[in-house]
Amino acid sequence: MGVVSSEEHCTLKGKMLSQNDKKLEKLDPFYRPSLSKQKTSAEIISEARNALRAVRTQRPFTPREDLRKLFGPASSRTPESRPPSSFSIHASSFEFSDSRPISGTRLSPLELKPKAPASPATVEDFCPSFPKPPVDPAKIRRISSARARLFRAASQGALLPARTLLPTQSKRVESEETVTTRDSVVKINGIYLTESKAIGHLKSHPLQLTYDGDFSKITEQEMFKGATTLPFHLRSGGDQGKRRLRASSSSHSPDRLRLDIRAGSKADLQEKNTEIEVDEVFWNTRIVPILHDLEKEGNIEMVCAICAQLHHALEEGNMLGNKFKRRSILLKTLYKLVDVGSDLLSLKLAKIILALKVSGKNLLNVCKLIFKISRSEKNDSLIRNDSILESLLEVLRSEDLQANTEAFLYCMGTIKFISGNPEFLHEMIGKGAVEILMNLIKQVNENTKESGTCLPNSGHLLVQMTATLRNLVDSPLARSKLLSINALPQLCTVMEQYIGDKDVCTNIARIFSKLTSYHDCCVALASYSRCYALFLNLINKYQKKQDLVVRIVFILGNLTAKNNQAREQFSKEKGSIPTLLSLFHTFYKLDLHSGKRWGEGDERPKAPRPAQAEDVLIKLTRVLANLAIHPGVGPAIAAHSHIVGLLLATLESKSIDDCEELVINTTATINNLSYYKVKNSIIQDRKLYIAELLLKLLVSNNMDGILEAVRVFGNLSQDHDICDFIVQKNVHKFMIALLGAKHQDICFSACGVLLNLTVDRDKRVILKEGGGITKLVDCLRDFGPTDWQLACLVCKTLWNFSENITNASSCFGDEAANTLLALLSSFLDEELALNGSFDQDLKNYHKLHWETEFRPVAQQLLNRIKNHHTFLEPLPIPSF
Repeated sequence: MGVVSSEEHCTLKGKMLSQNDKKLEKLDPFYRPSLSKQKTSAEIISEARNALRAVRTQRPFTPREDLRKLFGPASSRTPESRPPSSFSIHASSFEFSDSRPISGTRLSPLELKPKAPASPATVEDFCPSFPKPPVDPAKIRRISSARARLFRAASQGALLPARTLLPTQSKRVESEETVTTRDSVVKINGIYLTESKAIGHLKSHPLQLTYDGDFSKITEQEMFKGATTLPFHLRSGGDQGKRRLRASSSSHSPDRLRLDIRAGSKADLQEKNTEIEVDEVFWNTRIVPILHDLEKEGNIEMVCAICAQLHHALEEGNMLGNKFKRRSILLKTLYKLVDVGSDLLSLKLAKIILALKVSGKNLLNVCKLIFKISRSEKNDSLIRNDSILESLLEVLRSEDLQANTEAFLYCMGTIKFISGNPEFLHEMIGKGAVEILMNLIKQVNENTKESGTCLPNSGHLLVQMTATLRNLVDSPLARSKLLSINALPQLCTVMEQYIGDKDVCTNIARIFSKLTSYHDCCVALASYSRCYALFLNLINKYQKKQDLVVRIVFILGNLTAKNNQAREQFSKEKGSIPTLLSLFHTFYKLDLHSGKRWGEGDERPKAPRPAQAEDVLIKLTRVLANLAIHPGVGPAIAAHSHIVGLLLATLESKSIDDCEELVINTTATINNLSYYKVKNSIIQDRKLYIAELLLKLLVSNNMDGILEAVRVFGNLSQDHDICDFIVQKNVHKFMIALLGAKHQDICFSACGVLLNLTVDRDKRVILKEGGGITKLVDCLRDFGPTDWQLACLVCKTLWNFSENITNASSCFGDEAANTLLALLSSFLDEELALNGSFDQDLKNYHKLHWETEFRPVAQQLLNRIKNHHTFLEPLPIPSF
């Protein structure tokens, strides 16, 4: 088999690999991408081997703000144009007019027409009303469910439900104070009591009684003759009344029907009156004593405990909300306590006030009160213990956004503060914070679209909401929720509509910076085609605003890292490459005039963060490296004199000791561009200058920098002039030395350079310098069983080297020849070669490269050595 001539300047792989590999020969340099289409765990090994590789970098650093404010020190808003974070809240700040309960219906004026007492012949005899003492609290607990129905009806705008009774359902309307017997249960004012309790109540409450039997009039003396029992006719006299009801229900005349309907309406009114009386009783027996305790108690802890008791009692009596009659008295008492000035007490008060559904200025002031308390991080535990978060989320969920924008602002400010505390994260997400915030953002987008303008208050609110989301997306559950509700396009819409608000755009850029660090989120954003033009517009508008630009460029780097469609879409956007070039030029100049240059003897800090301008350049070179992977974009960038010029200027002016990440990213970009052998490539035109620049990387102490430099030499060494340069500058000796580094990727890249050198017959002898043959055999032994790509490169290099072999021992040396025979024989045994302790995925990966790359080359090399080797003793089979 002949060898490829040096004039062709290509490696041997085209002669010795399979037909599939031959198809790739014209596209690949000495190392090529993995043949596997779908990324698996096995491809982790081969990622570093790709001729064109995506570049990684760290997410831009965001310093933690020491002070809790609506707008941080980096805000673009002037102090005059933004709402205050410091203010005072007193009892006088609240409006008492808001304390009136809200009616569900508009009532007509009443005509005051005095009515004469009914005659004794009427169904119910007249009896003057007497003062009613409070009912025992134990009895209040037996309140019927009618009150709950009344409140539900009032909340829907109908205090009195229209109810028509059919003839078969007609009922006799009980008087305001009735006792009906049904299984020894007595009903008084809508409250069902047992006989004994009813007797106790009636002893202190003389009244007229009627029942379903014969509507008899019962005096107090009659009622309590038996001291502990009801009269016999009250306990068992209901049958006669029942018979009368059944008889009346059989009548179907129109007049009788009208009477029944009128009776039903009267029953509804009676039920309402009963509920009002029950509320009065509950208020007097349960609430008023608590309010008295609040007014006279001086101990803060006791007042807080009483507030908790009050909240529980209001909840028990269905008195929360804005429909309660005594709400004004209650709120006035609570407002006065705000002046006590205790954070713990203020949170207790705020929770009750919010539960009473205040509105307008009072809603704003209570939100401000909570905001003021939340500014101190030490109060986070108080907020958590009192479940204030749930009350705040309810405000955002139920109140009107447009009518309460300022209240929402301070409500969101509090939520933003506590969202920075990891202890709140799970609770916030579990209570629907992500969905609530995105719903509000959607409302803002719709309102802005309808009005055609961005309202300042909406912008202030968006700053708080997006800052909160920025904290929440650290949670995998929050990220999953954002994806499930398709939130990313909504956030892009906010950036489009509020592109003039740098604070809003910066916060959303921070959200995307976090999200695109995860594959599923990155794919979701990349699929939203409008995002690329949006990001370009932001770069052009805020080109010198480092904190925003660095994040936009970082996001673009994430989008283009592993998505060829994203690379293509971005490159097709109008002005994409000129925008990147302009940004590169701007921050290159800024970097030249900023930052400290370390002199000899200066002590360098450990792992310092890059300067602001340098950080933009780091992210920008990464985007260029990723774009260069696309076959339609890479050659265009390689032929762009200004971009290549800035890359080389950066490599020339920067030291890897001072700017490690920037130098490595720049070298990786040059490596990707050097892959393309096009006529107008600036990289090819300036290849010798590039080789000179790479020398200082080779002699550095940074292994990552050395690896990137060797990779570039791997692409450039396919050129005859570069091969001459390598030999003249003794770079080949350095490559041979790297074979002994025991670093798999470095050995792979160094072996590739040596392979390209051995294409030239005159340079094959260099492998004998520095023990090159022995080190190649050692690489084969050490890495072959786990890296068939590297084993293949070693075999190709040895094949080129032994083209004119006459004797294996004189060509390789006795020890190397014997070792090669043993290694190749064992490696070509499929059962031995692929019997590693790998998972199935990795085993398939190894088998693929063993069959398609290693076996064809190794078999021919083994045959050549056997044909030119004298066997003196049996060869041992090496263990591996």
